[in-house]
Amino acid sequence: MKTIETGGPAFPVPFSLDPEQGGPVFAELYGNGGMSLRDYFAAKAMQGMMAGNWNTNYDAWAEHAYQLADAMLRARQEPQP
Repeated sequence: MKTIETGGPAFPVPFSLDPEQGGPVFAELYGNGGMSLRDYFAAKAMQGMMAGNWNTNYDAWAEHAYQLADAMLRARQEPQP
């Protein structure tokens, strides 16, 4: 199975208050990382594709949206000049 790079959480929650431990605890312990950056990029790409376009091939749109999201994640990993 191919592992897909998600870019990590799009809107991470840095910590939550845990009354049992008396202070902040990292959200990763509770699974509050939010949606992945890949999903966020894909949603934004699909939103742009749907604006003013009445084509109803939604499966193709979703596929293209994730291709764009993957390209954006690759661009983030490339060294900047």
